[in-house]
Amino acid sequence: MGKGVYISKAVAVTCVVAAIGATATIIALSVVYAQERSKNELSPSATADPTTPLPTITTPSTPKEPWQHYRLPDWIVPISYNVTLWPQLEPGKDGLYIFTGNSSVIFRCIKETDLILIHSNMLNLTLFDGHLAKLRGLNGTTAPSMKETWLEFPTQYLVVRLTGKLQAGSTYELHTGFVGELADDLGGFYRSEYEEDGKKRVVATTQMQPTDARKAFPCFDEPAMKAVFHMTLIHPREMVALSNAMNYEPINITMAGQDLMQTSFEPTEKMSTYLLAFVVCDFTYIGTEPGVGVLIRIWARRKAIEEDQGDYALEKTGLVLAFFEKYYNSPYPLTKSDQIALPDFSAGAMENWGLITYRETALLYNSAVSSNGDKEWVARVISHELAHMWFGNLVTTRWWNDLWLNEGFATYVSYLGANQAEPLWDMQDLIVLNEIVGVMAVDALASSHPLSSKEEDVLTPEHIGELFDSITYSKGAAVLRMLSEFITEAVFSRGLHTYLEEFKYSNTVYTDLWKHLQMAVDEAGISLPGTVEVIMNRWILQMGFPVVTIDTQSGKITQKHFLLDPESVVDRPSEFNYEWFVPVTWMKTGGEENQHWLLKKEDTNPAMALGPDDWLVANINMTGFYRVNYDMRNWERLLAKLSSQHQDIPVINRAQLIGDAFNLARAKMVSTTLALRTTKFLLKEIEYMPWETASRNLDYFYLMFDRSEVYGPMQAYIKKQVTPLFMYFKDVTSNWTRIPDKHTDQYNQVNAIAMACSTKVEGCQELTTGWFSQWMKNTSNSISSNLKSVVYCSAIAAGDVEEWDFAWSMYKNATIAAEADKLMYALSCTRQTWLLNRYLQYCLDPEKIRKQDATYVISYIAGNPVGQSLAWDWIRSNWDYLVNDYGSGSFSFGRLIDGVTKRFSTEFEYKQLLQFKEDNAGQLGSATTALEQVLERTKANMDWVTANKKQVLDWFILEASSD
Repeated sequence: MGKGVYISKAVAVTCVVAAIGATATIIALSVVYAQERSKNELSPSATADPTTPLPTITTPSTPKEPWQHYRLPDWIVPISYNVTLWPQLEPGKDGLYIFTGNSSVIFRCIKETDLILIHSNMLNLTLFDGHLAKLRGLNGTTAPSMKETWLEFPTQYLVVRLTGKLQAGSTYELHTGFVGELADDLGGFYRSEYEEDGKKRVVATTQMQPTDARKAFPCFDEPAMKAVFHMTLIHPREMVALSNAMNYEPINITMAGQDLMQTSFEPTEKMSTYLLAFVVCDFTYIGTEPGVGVLIRIWARRKAIEEDQGDYALEKTGLVLAFFEKYYNSPYPLTKSDQIALPDFSAGAMENWGLITYRETALLYNSAVSSNGDKEWVARVISHELAHMWFGNLVTTRWWNDLWLNEGFATYVSYLGANQAEPLWDMQDLIVLNEIVGVMAVDALASSHPLSSKEEDVLTPEHIGELFDSITYSKGAAVLRMLSEFITEAVFSRGLHTYLEEFKYSNTVYTDLWKHLQMAVDEAGISLPGTVEVIMNRWILQMGFPVVTIDTQSGKITQKHFLLDPESVVDRPSEFNYEWFVPVTWMKTGGEENQHWLLKKEDTNPAMALGPDDWLVANINMTGFYRVNYDMRNWERLLAKLSSQHQDIPVINRAQLIGDAFNLARAKMVSTTLALRTTKFLLKEIEYMPWETASRNLDYFYLMFDRSEVYGPMQAYIKKQVTPLFMYFKDVTSNWTRIPDKHTDQYNQVNAIAMACSTKVEGCQELTTGWFSQWMKNTSNSISSNLKSVVYCSAIAAGDVEEWDFAWSMYKNATIAAEADKLMYALSCTRQTWLLNRYLQYCLDPEKIRKQDATYVISYIAGNPVGQSLAWDWIRSNWDYLVNDYGSGSFSFGRLIDGVTKRFSTEFEYKQLLQFKEDNAGQLGSATTALEQVLERTKANMDWVTANKKQVLDWFILEASSD
């Protein structure tokens, strides 16, 4: 492997020659930007000034004209684009960063038409003979002249009306020139900034998914409009340009009096616009040797590469790629895999074909500073993105309504790929905690939504943006995991292979996958109670999931739509009447039994009727996406087994019993005291999954009761339970001087310290504050990487402004993103309200808190009991600013609303939410669905607190004082 800026030798010069011809337009656009913008603003066919907000225009509810529809018509299909862009990385006299460019798209006319619609958003288009584009026919075809052109802002189209008709079967070329703002909004072609060696540096980079390629150049910006892209980037000579494909030899040019470099790239494979990427930066890389298999390069800031932060990603990328080649039985489709860590990036990562972009924390790892959790995150995210290279990129869903298939699949198999990279971590088990448990809480709401929607119900960019939620990613992963379990992983893999082979370089709908999996099932001779489509449609076309109730006295099994709030009204109809085909796996007294298919509301399995000494657990290893309830006799036997020999129950099912019981209690299907009793065995438990599940469920009790008289007795009980775990880890780590060997033990050590310190276990707070004080005095940080987050938080909570200011200084000077993230969270742990208010105000200043991080900071503050009301008041006061200044590209408003309202459980807070909804009607954006879910959750919280407060208080008082 070698470090440096490697650029390939030229293999063709045609693209370079073509790109040189394009530079004239680039120069002209750069010189006349101000005049052109002014002229266009006065023109009847003017474009938008990318620096000023667009007027709000409402599209008619029943569109009359083609340009009022959000979906492209089927008259035209793109073949290829030739795009040249010049990002100018110094601000102009007006303080703006801009990019100039031109694009030519060759398209085929499918149906005769006199109208061209192509997406364009926030671009200032150049006039050609009074029009915003120019058109020519190819291969002897004569193009009709232009009648009029304009920008249709609501639907983000450049509209071209012609004097005559385009002929079906003929090809044409549409050319545009444009200027855009290289803004810091994290969407389209945008600007990222960082400091290195005391100097501010600027990166020009992209995030196109889902609908922002149109912000970089006019294009047919829908997933099914696949084409080949010929990219050229003009940039400073000391910088490097990257794109999806490998570059040709760069050439030196002079433009507008500047000495520049022009880098052109090989044509891409046929691909969707949202997968396009290009970057101009001063980064360097570590990589494999050119010419030996797939070229793998990890790009990042020079200091990050020099500090070996890219080594882990490089080491694991080849392993994961090889795993997926075998898993899909299909070679990697490209010649290179570039992965780049960006200082500013809205998502975790983006699967751009051949140039994957990441947050720094998702790609970079430093063994001296980063925790095992950081390392796992890097492995999982790399695996997720590489899985997309086939499933999502080579074969792409036709429209965003099937986003779940793309993202749910990648989420599921990311655990398989990460397991290959780190076989000792048991990654295939951790999917239960990381994905399944959390999304069940969301999907148990009446305001949830099905995985797959109808195409006509997902139209606007806002609608599309709302689909990027936990249902899409985590429930998608859960139901695909369930499917692979009951047809077997080998059969699942064979079906994927034929699916990819048939549809490579094209688009699909979810039923195409069902068809190929059914072929594999039939070939393997697997017997199912229905076709794959019949079984799985019940899981993807209706929201929610069932609770399966087993009566171990009679063997009777029933299913029912599980709702956290049984009083909530489900007004979304289901063609399946909220019934599922449920694969019920189960064990009796430790022995696994034959799977039972529950195909209707009620059924009977005589084998599930137990003898007097037997016990039963269903949903083995939580492979099914459902909760399980039992008759009280079996619950008592399970509690007795947990108390006497908890290891007889598999560890995932020990966690499941806790999670099911707490959620069933919230749904009023079992008593809350029964749920609390499932935590009593934790005195003897040392495994991570049961403890983590208990911690998460008890967190709900904290959210509901940490402002009430329940708090004290609850703290006393948890202190009693966690003390043995704290002492266990003190012992196995030789008084905190070594790291546990097992991956999940390292996680559970963090749980032990966090819970012990928060409940005032003797010696814990002294331990964490002592470590932190030593760091403050010596400036050399000797705190174990795994423990940093909990130590920082505990010490800052116990401290004052001196600790806070020290941590802030360390945060601002951190050169490793994972370390900065830990400090960013810990700063929210202070109990000083004025410091939390100051921290909130920092969120309005991107120089202090990056836009990509502001959502998290506000949610962290809201997670602090002292900060919850501060954060809620702050959001309401600043909502207009957040919407207007940050925009949906950089702010996840749904995540924000969810994060700041988790404690809401009173009538007063419910009314505040309703008022917020009324005050901000029309500008909730991606928070619209989340707000409805929060309203439902708050109502359920109110009812739960009223029903349970007294019995919970009595139980904690009793158990805290018992031996």
